Amino acid sequence: MAGGPGPSLRDRAVTFAREKGEVRTRELTEIGIPRCYLARMCDEGLLSKVGYGIYRATDR
Repeated sequence: MAGGPGPSLRDRAVTFAREKGEVRTRELTEIGIPRCYLARMCDEGLLSKVGYGIYRATDR
């Protein structure tokens, strides 16, 4: 077994959003992030919603 557990879904979503700048809901679901996580991540300050179905990683 190499390494430990992989990055969490939240980590994957934030990393992806930082790499792309802005991401659509569809792009996040395509990499395995459930839609229900997006609102939670906005509430936690990890992502900010900048438009309908468009998110950006926060500077947090």
